[in-house]
Amino acid sequence: MARKSKAAYMISAVAEQYAIHPQTLRLYEREGLLKPSRSEGNTRLYTGEDLERLEVILHLTRDLGVNLAGVDIILNMREKMGQMHAQIQEFVASLNRELVAHTAHPAEADERNTLVPVVNARPPAPAARRR
Repeated sequence: MARKSKAAYMISAVAEQYAIHPQTLRLYEREGLLKPSRSEGNTRLYTGEDLERLEVILHLTRDLGVNLAGVDIILNMREKMGQMHAQIQEFVASLNRELVAHTAHPAEADERNTLVPVVNARPPAPAARRR
């Protein structure tokens, strides 16, 4: 995969690097699959992120035979999954902060506010022997 950098590549360089026609890149842009930035002279400029996305598009179309409508759906799902993953990570971090705060002050913990009810753990009484 291409490394992330602040460099931007013109359409001709990208087309040559990935062995595709510049019209294909323009089609991907029209379909909303790629969104390259533009220079002051309105030249398309592809960043490292754009190239990573292009590699995914090419893998889906060339290697897996996915059509452009399918690629659009897959890319949108990947983006949503990334957002959900970030939300879950933040939730877990929040829970960890709460856990650290409560374990630092165990005397302040209240059984009614725990996620899992605290049960007084006593060993069971021995069962009566059967004869």
